[in-house]
Amino acid sequence: MADPSSYRPSPGQIPDSPGVYKFRDEHRRVIYVGKAKSLRQRLANYFQDLAGLHPRTRSMVTTAASVEWTVVSTEVEALQLEYSWIKEFDPRFNVKYRDDKSYPYLAVTMNEQYPRVQVMRGHKKKGVKYFGPYAHAWAIRDTVDLLLRVFPVRTCSAGVFKNAARTGRPCLLGYIGKCSAPCVERITAEDHRELAEDFSDFMAGRTGTYLRRLERQMMDAAEEMEYERAARLRDDIEALKKAMEKNAVVLADATDADLIAVAEDELEAAVQIFHVRGGRVRGQRGWVTDKVEAVTTGDLVEHALQQLYGEETGDSVPKEVLVPALPDPVEPVQEWLTGRRGSNVSLRIPQRGDKKALMETVQRNAQQSLVLHKTKRASDLTTRSRALEEIAEALDLDSAPLRIECYDISHLQGDDVVASMVVFEDGLARKSEYRRFQIKGRVGDTQVWHGEGQDDVRSMHEVIARRFRRYLAEKEKTGEWAEGEDAFTEEDGRPKRFAYPPQLVVVDGGQPQVAAARRALDELGIDDIAVCGLAKRLEEVWLPGEDDPVVLPRTSEGLYLLQRVRDEAHRFAITYQRTKRAKRFRASPLDDVPGLGDTRKQALLKHFGSLKKLRAATIDQICEVPGIGRKTAETIAAALAQAAPAAPAVNTATGEIMEDEEPGTTDTSVEPVAAFTAGPPDRRRGQET
Repeated sequence: MADPSSYRPSPGQIPDSPGVYKFRDEHRRVIYVGKAKSLRQRLANYFQDLAGLHPRTRSMVTTAASVEWTVVSTEVEALQLEYSWIKEFDPRFNVKYRDDKSYPYLAVTMNEQYPRVQVMRGHKKKGVKYFGPYAHAWAIRDTVDLLLRVFPVRTCSAGVFKNAARTGRPCLLGYIGKCSAPCVERITAEDHRELAEDFSDFMAGRTGTYLRRLERQMMDAAEEMEYERAARLRDDIEALKKAMEKNAVVLADATDADLIAVAEDELEAAVQIFHVRGGRVRGQRGWVTDKVEAVTTGDLVEHALQQLYGEETGDSVPKEVLVPALPDPVEPVQEWLTGRRGSNVSLRIPQRGDKKALMETVQRNAQQSLVLHKTKRASDLTTRSRALEEIAEALDLDSAPLRIECYDISHLQGDDVVASMVVFEDGLARKSEYRRFQIKGRVGDTQVWHGEGQDDVRSMHEVIARRFRRYLAEKEKTGEWAEGEDAFTEEDGRPKRFAYPPQLVVVDGGQPQVAAARRALDELGIDDIAVCGLAKRLEEVWLPGEDDPVVLPRTSEGLYLLQRVRDEAHRFAITYQRTKRAKRFRASPLDDVPGLGDTRKQALLKHFGSLKKLRAATIDQICEVPGIGRKTAETIAAALAQAAPAAPAVNTATGEIMEDEEPGTTDTSVEPVAAFTAGPPDRRRGQET
């Protein structure tokens, strides 16, 4: 635990101007980012008597080892820089809401020649119109299914569209009237785009025009005694009304607004957002966060606004944002929102009327979300803390292992030997820190052994040595004894890949694997990192140099955490190993021909039909393929002549051996016999490990 006075800057060094500041720990990792109207006044609050600080603030300043700041011109610039740094450094003591990239949107791809209606997640793309977010993807599909009766817009993928255009036959939706079938030119590109525009307008809330138009067409059809057409129009009107009922009018003046509500207690806070467009609730989302710093409701609202609109521009930022409490000060935030939208944005607390009533509904949703979250994760933080404490006590560690790295070796009968490294911080997986290794049989520039065969012990020694050799290299270059801005970060500000050491290394295995890991660390002179192994058979914990394992109770939270870490490392290694094996089975002698890319490989296989027929072809016949010259044809023929014939292929659906074809044809149901006979892991002679 650091003493804040050891890195406290003198008051004269801190400027009395707006800016953004960063606290870093002893490894130069950014642990907190904040902004201030006056850096001098704000930073002085962190260096008062520890007894007077909020417990979470006290924990932050005692974890930190240095503080630095950047001066900006205005508070709006400080807000923008704070958001950028929080996204970039992911500081552990800042309020971080759960990322909302998993929320599905209804998207209309207006950037394509034939716009498509589909479910989309993730970052928003230019030229695509988005509606939502929705709570579930099935809610989008239900809405689209109703609207396709009236707006038969394309919904198929690019592959289905191209296949229909090639065969001249539309898909099922084209036959039942739920697609206008632009793939077979039943409708022109211009008319289809107009149809997509009408669909977008309806989703945006401009519904009255279409309902009145359909009702008029229905009446005209009835007067002309076209009763079947009138009945179809009647059903279309009912479908539109049913779709509209899913989003009832909540604000009579067709307001575009976002309503944000916050429910909180001492430890956590839940945020709920209702997106109202055209007076109707078009989307809803919510987050829950741990309050790792002392924050007010206004601060939580400010963080929520950054999360919502940090990467949005234009109409994605509504004209009106209603909140339960205003940030202090409110002017920079409002100016920042106005800049994101390009026109004035009203940020205020609703006082009366429909907007206040709707805000109360959003508030109830936030409160229910917090209650549900606490019910699901009751004692979760306490459980994780207890698990780390139990591990520290069982392994006789000085402190709880806040960062745990686990390693596993995977292969199939000694082939495609790989290793995985997974990282858990504070008892939770940190997937951005995961790493994969190919076992090479060497450490540094020294060939230690041939990297094939089922030698898990030497593989474990290699991967531990390689990982911590990288750590020492980073440490020597910009390490703990080298002061500076970039000590543990790349030039672009991201953390270095192997810059942070763990407190505990876990290996999947027993005494031999643990001894190999400990020996690798000793050879590198690293003696401050604990090592243990978890054996699968009896779930025993092995320590270096001990003849007897440490047996944790089956109900132990510490054992459960170690099992989760080990299982995650095993899953990650198996996934990588299977990917490598599949790639090896798909390998072709054509891969070794210099200058022969994927396009010309496909042209060769398409021309001859199979690798076997290509191997039997003459150089003159190979030259007949477009793009293949005589010199290239000679190289191809030589490569195929030198390559041993591949194993016969097999149809995985029937088990039939395909004597006339070879891997590399376009039949995706065919795989090499070696892959087929391997079988599932529990039935193989040599299992995946």
